[in-house]
Amino acid sequence: MTAAGTSYAGPTLEVEDLQTHFFTKAGAVKAVNGVSFTVAPGEVIGLVGESGSGKTVTGLSIMGLVDEPGRIVGGAIRFKGENLVGASEDRWQKLRGDRIAMIFQDPMMTLNPVLRIDTQMVEAIHAHRQVDKATARAEARDALGLVGIPAPEERLKTYPHQLSGGMRQRVAIAIALLNKPDLIVADEPTTALDVTIQAQIIYEAQQLCRRFGTALIWITHDLAVVAGLADHIAVMYAGRVVEAGTIDDVIDRPRHPYTVGLLGSVPSANKRGQRLNQIPGMAPNLLRLPPGCAFKDRCPRGDDLCLTEPTLQSQPNGRAFRCHHPHEPEGAA
Repeated sequence: MTAAGTSYAGPTLEVEDLQTHFFTKAGAVKAVNGVSFTVAPGEVIGLVGESGSGKTVTGLSIMGLVDEPGRIVGGAIRFKGENLVGASEDRWQKLRGDRIAMIFQDPMMTLNPVLRIDTQMVEAIHAHRQVDKATARAEARDALGLVGIPAPEERLKTYPHQLSGGMRQRVAIAIALLNKPDLIVADEPTTALDVTIQAQIIYEAQQLCRRFGTALIWITHDLAVVAGLADHIAVMYAGRVVEAGTIDDVIDRPRHPYTVGLLGSVPSANKRGQRLNQIPGMAPNLLRLPPGCAFKDRCPRGDDLCLTEPTLQSQPNGRAFRCHHPHEPEGAA
């Protein structure tokens, strides 16, 4: 843990072998089963995968928001060197909304429907800093302007139901930025928005990370969004990272068959008039994971070797993949 007022030269976040399980009457659901990645100041990492891959639970674990019957059973979450696994609720209250913030897919997870926007934003500032009301209100107005909300002074006086879905999401993002956090976890924040608003918010997110040095984890199932936003990407399947690397490496030279399948199912990768490509089958039941590689039964390269668990093969520049039969990059001997 770094002392107050001292600088920390390492990554903003280090997730190491994170394991988050949910304990049910039917057994333990291994929602996150050994996930590792790092995020540096000002860097954007995309967590990508199908529904049920464990990406949202990873984000909630980082925020300390996993409730019973779920709990973190192993690994470390180091925020600026401090391991937050097992941290007290008092410590989390000091960090959440101040140094670490989360943007949810539904902005109404953040906004109170019966309070005006200015009331909510001023309260978010006063929860962590002692400033007068006029200063807090001015900061709230400036934050709305940062995320591209027109006439921010007028918007402060509105209630959430008076705003469009896109505008509410911008307000939620502004609240996350109020205290200039070191880390933001964004869980599919643009999924319900139209393409134009989505593009604007993605652009603004990039600019804000560069301006303030904020590390950003962007959780999504949409590879097209990640391709235009992230610096690095981690592809998740059945609670594990199956491939990771720079955005260019993974998008242009995928090694894991699951990543290849995800890229092949993007509409722009399919010829006009033809049926969309898709990955056959369904994601496995996390209560009863098959032996070996969890993707084996859906994989065109699966064989008997895949009955044993593949290890994560790490390469230079953060490149990694978990597969016995990886695709070879074009031009390889």
